[in-house]
Amino acid sequence: MKPEHLPLLKSVSTPAVHPDGSRAVVSVIRPDFDADTYVGQLWTVPLDPEKLPRRLTRGFRDTAPAFSPDGLVLAFLRAAADGKPQLHVVEAAGGEPQVLTSAELGVSSFAWSPDSHSIVFGARTPDDGRYGTLDGVSAGAEDARLITDYKYRMNGVGYTADKPLQLYVVDVPELDDEPRVAPAGRALKALKTAPGAKTEAGQAPDAASAEALLPPARQLTFAPTDHSGESFSTDGGSVYFVASLHEGSDNDLESGVYRVPVSGGKPEPVQAANSGRQTVGAARQSRNGKWVFFTAQELGESGHDFVARNTALYVMPADGGEASVLSDVETMDLAGSAAGLELRGPDSVLMLNNAQGTVELLEFGATGNHSLLVHGDRVVTGAASAAGSVFVSFTDPATAGDVAALEDGQLRLLTDFSAELRRQAEIIEPREVTFEAADGYPVHGWLVLPPGKGPHPVLLNIHGGPFSQYTVALFDEAQVYAAAGYAVLMCNPRGSAGYGQAHGRAIKEKMGTVDMQDVLSFLDGALAKFQELDGAALGIMGGSYGGYLTAWTISQDHRFKAAIVERGFLDPVSFIGSSDIGWFFGGEYTGTSAEQMESQSPMAMVRNVRTPSLVVHSEEDLRCPVEQGQRYFTALKQQGVEAAFLVFPGENHELSRSGTPHHRKQRFEEILRWWSRYLPTAANS
Repeated sequence: MKPEHLPLLKSVSTPAVHPDGSRAVVSVIRPDFDADTYVGQLWTVPLDPEKLPRRLTRGFRDTAPAFSPDGLVLAFLRAAADGKPQLHVVEAAGGEPQVLTSAELGVSSFAWSPDSHSIVFGARTPDDGRYGTLDGVSAGAEDARLITDYKYRMNGVGYTADKPLQLYVVDVPELDDEPRVAPAGRALKALKTAPGAKTEAGQAPDAASAEALLPPARQLTFAPTDHSGESFSTDGGSVYFVASLHEGSDNDLESGVYRVPVSGGKPEPVQAANSGRQTVGAARQSRNGKWVFFTAQELGESGHDFVARNTALYVMPADGGEASVLSDVETMDLAGSAAGLELRGPDSVLMLNNAQGTVELLEFGATGNHSLLVHGDRVVTGAASAAGSVFVSFTDPATAGDVAALEDGQLRLLTDFSAELRRQAEIIEPREVTFEAADGYPVHGWLVLPPGKGPHPVLLNIHGGPFSQYTVALFDEAQVYAAAGYAVLMCNPRGSAGYGQAHGRAIKEKMGTVDMQDVLSFLDGALAKFQELDGAALGIMGGSYGGYLTAWTISQDHRFKAAIVERGFLDPVSFIGSSDIGWFFGGEYTGTSAEQMESQSPMAMVRNVRTPSLVVHSEEDLRCPVEQGQRYFTALKQQGVEAAFLVFPGENHELSRSGTPHHRKQRFEEILRWWSRYLPTAANS
């Protein structure tokens, strides 16, 4: 795979299954160089093997499909090239989509009511005078912001206190009604001059105003904080959501489940009698109405202790009572389902579990039983069911995203969205390997070996997080580097997710210890086993926490010809006040004393670095702010280390995953240029 193949990477959403189980609809999104953004449409995927998938919509970017419970309407989000995503509906049998919203900053998510007559949706709601809500006032001319809380901005979002995520309910019109048209001419004049003239949406009539033709939306939540994970109660009378509405919420990481009447009113907490301090990911009432499922991470007594906490599934009676944990908190990490819960049957849910470089699909019942539905060398990204049919979206070493049906315990492939990628780019399947660390601990990972005898230069890649994992899924980074002639090593050292909480929490207040030992032992094990690897031509690279461990490693191990330190957590001290998560993250991982922070700080050890280093950062990164990279680069230069600083304007912490296609391609090109300088291969020399 080469950088120019990025547009062939098609990502697939969680399937929306029609209530009769005969078909699913997914969004298929890809990078586009011409538009320099992400484009894609909805596809219908029949269960019948005699029928082929086909494109269902032709919008610029159509995402998040969901059928109404009665199966008559399909709702989804559509964004124009220069606009924000808005809620649309279309008849399930086909037709022209109709827009339902005109949210100033776009709609983020939504859910159907049980009777199929209304939809609850979430939208960031700007304060008056912010973000273009006042004509003639640009962003640079807006009023000053007075900040009093820790939680006031977020990577990829910017300031949050002045545009909280609020919930609204909108009634879905009859789709076969006569379409409404904007008044013009004499009709418009009469409307404007009528006493107290207002549209149904409460706005002054304007021929150019599309809002005048939309159904009115009723706001349900008003607190100055985010409200997310919205879903209707089984009887349709209330909306469940997740928020931090408790007293002192600015000083901890807690969030809880709340319920608000659809007619409006004060939200009430849905609190389990025995719940401790938790951060809740998602909540949903069972189809039979007896239970409330929710995902959560424990936070310890402090309310801050988030380090390597597995996401667990809980259940409690809908009418109140104690919560029971349904998953093994120590060994299972259900973080893949933290954003939403898919119901199956009257009292069960489908869940995604991080498991040693894969993601499994499980089903949990409210009474404590669970079963493993899909496992093996793949990453399940979503699943949904109806009328006995189960549709699964997934990635594996050969696809960036596809859909399959689960039948008799096996997956039957229904799509082949990566066929063009495989035709145009050689995809190299990774080899799974495990090597022992110096203390005997097993370190699990993969080798992506380029074609040819070798010996090949080696790139040791380190993932971010640290509580995340490399997986068996097709990984564009490894494929691009292997195509350029590099052997790519990727492992999940202690600190990673997917191997139990003890594995993840092994580096709490001990960053750069056993984790560095693990990645170097993995490297040494691979060099000893594979003669195709050139032990005299080594590079090391990583982003975020991977940038941290790269910078830390080259301050102590000087065997690498060059390094790439990307969007790194490089100075725990300055991180505290500059990062969106700095007020808690560094203290929980490194400890809070000056001695602890210095003993785990790449900036404190930068004087020992001799390895030529490319520092990569994005100007709008609020997770690991650009000052981290700036100061590290400057320190390298001051002591005579060969260094370069690659800075991307307009991008944030997610550059390598969701940055603009042009910048993602340019990033690959600059990285390959750096490696060709210090680690030439036959492909790039």
